[in-house]
Amino acid sequence: MFHTALQNERDVEINYWEDQCTIVEGVQFSIVNEQGGRDIHWVAKLDNYNQSVDQRVKFAGWLEKLPEFGGKLLIKKASIADVDELAESSDLVLVASGKGEIGRIFERDDEKSEFDKPQRALALSYVKNMKPSPDFHRVSFNVIPGVGEYFVFPALTINGIDCEIMVMEGLPGGPMDQCWQDADTPEKHLAASKWIVDTYLPWESARCQDIQLTDDNGILKGRFPPTVRKPIVRLPSGRVAMGIGDAVVLNDPLTGQGSNNASKCARVVYDSILNHGDQVFDEAWMQQTFDEYWDYVRWCTSWTNTLLRPPTQSTQKILKAATEHQEMADLFANGFDNSRDYIPWFFDEYEADRIIAAFAGGARRADLAGWSGGMEV
Repeated sequence: MFHTALQNERDVEINYWEDQCTIVEGVQFSIVNEQGGRDIHWVAKLDNYNQSVDQRVKFAGWLEKLPEFGGKLLIKKASIADVDELAESSDLVLVASGKGEIGRIFERDDEKSEFDKPQRALALSYVKNMKPSPDFHRVSFNVIPGVGEYFVFPALTINGIDCEIMVMEGLPGGPMDQCWQDADTPEKHLAASKWIVDTYLPWESARCQDIQLTDDNGILKGRFPPTVRKPIVRLPSGRVAMGIGDAVVLNDPLTGQGSNNASKCARVVYDSILNHGDQVFDEAWMQQTFDEYWDYVRWCTSWTNTLLRPPTQSTQKILKAATEHQEMADLFANGFDNSRDYIPWFFDEYEADRIIAAFAGGARRADLAGWSGGMEV
């Protein structure tokens, strides 16, 4: 989670793990060439640090605290009937699940959803004993053309263990997809993870000689189509509920924005509830609240979807310029915190050329503050 999402937790004093979690200060980006070297490589410092806490730790910790805040916790497999029953007894029902029956009750928004099938085969491994990055902790992001992407970053996991999370994003049908077919045990899953870095990423492989899984449950694999859903569902009784987070905007994890977007969505809904006073939380309020969130997350969705496709000429120019100009690298890296900062230069080739020329001429990021190039923000 990057700065803004972390600040959301600080603002309501639920950042319980911040003091014990590794501080991540930067981003490293590499594109592999056919010789096993790097055609593009840059490292950038973040203006504000990021951190990652295992969701098994964070969600469990928050749920334990919920009764102290006046909440009532029920643990059960929820159904549409449960949502309907809650809608009868509550002023507002928010659905945050992205999986199972509940996750499918919101209608797909065809206009906002670019893909109808998975774009990557996904897998991750929580490991210990990885050699740290030199100089400072960072998110190390690597692109293997025609194969997929691998990124890795420090985190805090169960039992207070410092770990690294290895995330694999394989192109469907390719070697980074097929290698998971027989990985049906934790040991085989770890072996497949090591095979990927050993085969394609020698600089990452050098860090992984002694890695072990933090625990047998520290693995995941699967795939899903990035999907935007309509935020309001009409229940069998005629009552309504509202979706938030992954239930309505589910992006591919390629850009590491999932929990960041969920936090920002929660913040928008939180502020909207407080500002609404004693008025009814009707469909108009739900749609208006979602639209406010979409005004931000649409740019994150566009940015992520762009990186899922073969690189455009504009994207290639930007990444090459980041290798040549530290200010360009810093600008790109810090956009992970707020995807609006990619407007307009990431989405428009003319604007990309303009900002690259500015940095080539000695401009600093501060000189370009507020520059939207005439693009609607």
